[in-house]
Amino acid sequence: MTLFEYLHFIILPVLVVSAVLILWRFIKGPSIADKIVALDLLITTGIGIIAVYSIIYNQSTLMDTALILALIAFLSTVALSYYLEKRKRK
Repeated sequence: MTLFEYLHFIILPVLVVSAVLILWRFIKGPSIADKIVALDLLITTGIGIIAVYSIIYNQSTLMDTALILALIAFLSTVALSYYLEKRKRK
């Protein structure tokens, strides 16, 4: 089994199934914190999918896109957790 077959037949289906399950948790999540964690994990899974496609199609510009998406996801998670912490104190 080559790397490309491994990526196509094992890694991508696992990432897609996990993205569907995470999306279900995002929709169903009982609290805002659960939804924030699910959204962050969904973005991380999307970054994994972008990385796999970057390897398959030999496009290094996709990795730049994944890096920017990771930075935005990190900053949004920090901002939302800061907001939730401030909201609890009042």
